[in-house]
Amino acid sequence: MTCRGKQYEEGKSYTENRAEVCDCGMHACEYPLDCFSYYAPGTSVYHEVEQDGELSRSGDDTKVASTEMKIGARLDIRGLVKAAIEFTKSQTTMEYTDPKLATAGNYGAATSRGSACTGENGLSVARGNNVRVKGGIGAILVIAEEESSSYDIANWKAVVVDGVTVKADTWYKLDGDTLVECDSE
Repeated sequence: MTCRGKQYEEGKSYTENRAEVCDCGMHACEYPLDCFSYYAPGTSVYHEVEQDGELSRSGDDTKVASTEMKIGARLDIRGLVKAAIEFTKSQTTMEYTDPKLATAGNYGAATSRGSACTGENGLSVARGNNVRVKGGIGAILVIAEEESSSYDIANWKAVVVDGVTVKADTWYKLDGDTLVECDSE
């Protein structure tokens, strides 16, 4: 395998004196599909690598230059996709999620099949049965109650939190086709 004029072999380790992204050192991408920005998939060979030593990161994507690198197994397209999925999973967490609740900060958007809340000027959308919404001043609240026997919409309402007709940071639900305040539970 050749990269930037240097010859590499699978299973071997290599060292360079300095690492600076796009200048010197040995380069790799943490997110495998970022490699396509540098080397076309139809004409290039890709390998898993282990980087160590001095590291320099790109601000544009996951490109990393290192002073130490071990060349691992060759990856075909299936291996690249699998590695991309694994990388994506490693960057996500389920630690603070509740499948029935969605939240977002100011200017955010939250959607849910249970409860949705957002800060000022955000968007909260909830659809299902016994669903609730709330938001800060300027937020848009959209709520849709479904028929109990199907996913068809029985009633829905869309409002803007103005602080007068619809209060900020207050949970609302539908009672028929009327938006009413409700408990947080």
